[in-house]
Amino acid sequence: MIVVKVGGSEGIDYAAVARDAAALWKQGRKLVLVHGGSAETNRIAEALGHPPVFLEHPGGLTSRLTDRKTLEIFEMVYAGKMNKLIVELLQREGVNAVGLSGLDGRVFEGRRKKAVKYVENGKLKVRRDNLTGSVEKVNTGLLNLLLGAGYLPVLTPPAISYEGEAMNTDGDTAAAQVAVQMKAEALLLLSNVPGLLRNFPDESSLIAEIPADLVEDYMEFAQGRMKKKVLGAADAVKGGVGRVVFGDARVEAPISAALSGAGTVVR
Repeated sequence: MIVVKVGGSEGIDYAAVARDAAALWKQGRKLVLVHGGSAETNRIAEALGHPPVFLEHPGGLTSRLTDRKTLEIFEMVYAGKMNKLIVELLQREGVNAVGLSGLDGRVFEGRRKKAVKYVENGKLKVRRDNLTGSVEKVNTGLLNLLLGAGYLPVLTPPAISYEGEAMNTDGDTAAAQVAVQMKAEALLLLSNVPGLLRNFPDESSLIAEIPADLVEDYMEFAQGRMKKKVLGAADAVKGGVGRVVFGDARVEAPISAALSGAGTVVR
């Protein structure tokens, strides 16, 4: 079992991801794909007159402020445009893919954050209208049902809260939960960089390996969203996943390259 998370930043070669996933699938490898769509969501939000707003949290992590209008745009892009793009690409390669959001069948379920702390102009503030949360449960029964019937699941946020509310959730941490709960051999986090870089954006400064128990020592090198990826990777390894690889989704055969160790390996 391999769980592949494909990011949503600029420069991702989704066709190459689909070709490689299809080749592995036809060789008998079990795959679950999880994807994002952040860059396209930002573009469409701007076009619709509701530009994205990002909150900076204590500790340096950032997240998208998600009011109801933002959530609707998020669903439109992630569960609509991006999900069906990837399903179509896989179908072209002869793979019978099924696209689901975390809402469908409660694939991604968790707790909505009732209050979110963030920093603005040096002051700590709290918002209670932010529709975000963390994935705690994955509907592995549904995923195994699909896999057993020969369908490749293609999953995307949003998630569903225990109370039945749609909520924005981080795709990398959702993919980590899928990998843990599906007892995956490997979790591949593919994005528009070759891995964790010691001197971002210098791609020649790639860090080849990170011991999961020493991940805090490498956090100073993680820029922006890479912070969540590194923390999520460590959690996945501690949860029983064999290894996590930060790989490059701009190259041909990106899944195979990451499986062969190209990128940053966390184990």
